[in-house]
Amino acid sequence: MKYVVSEECIGCGLCEATCPAVFSIADDGKAKAIEEDVPAGSEADAEEAMNGCPVGAISRAD
Repeated sequence: MKYVVSEECIGCGLCEATCPAVFSIADDGKAKAIEEDVPAGSEADAEEAMNGCPVGAISRAD
């Protein structure tokens, strides 16, 4: 499973704090997700990061 971050990202950093194995803040100040599948053991954290995004900028790219 993969995740994507839309242009609606406000760069709050909550996703990175929740699941740093998948999300990070890029040089432009907005979040980005890794291009690979979510690492084993990080699935629940990635889902929590998606659900916790205050602007709904994260979605699954199944």
